Amino acid sequence: MLQALDLSRNQLSGEIPIGMAELNYLAVLDLSNNNLSGSIPSGTQLRGFNASVYAGNNGLCGPPLAACHAPDGRRTSQATDDHVGKEDNIFDKGYYISVVLGFVVGFLGVIVILVLNKSWRIAYFGFWNNI
Repeated sequence: MLQALDLSRNQLSGEIPIGMAELNYLAVLDLSNNNLSGSIPSGTQLRGFNASVYAGNNGLCGPPLAACHAPDGRRTSQATDDHVGKEDNIFDKGYYISVVLGFVVGFLGVIVILVLNKSWRIAYFGFWNNI
């Protein structure tokens, strides 16, 4: 379990990956002096760290830093929060679809084997007749 992560001065760019929000046991974090941008993922312990953890990332916003603003001056943190939720929702749908497909393929595999393999079919139904 990862408890400390120092990625300072690594010339990282782009947004903070959503996966970093899943590091539940992270007690020490340093992302300072990179080129990170976008909003700090909401609803995570990443927003609970001191602002100095994110120092030197001029494009980064959201608690504990200043609020995110669109070019027209309105706040955009809500839009970013909605985006995070949509990614989680896509993961949930994909997970359930794969579980259902796995069950169907496994079930049909057993049925096909019982239909095509006479000795297995006799053994299978003989087993259930003896119960």
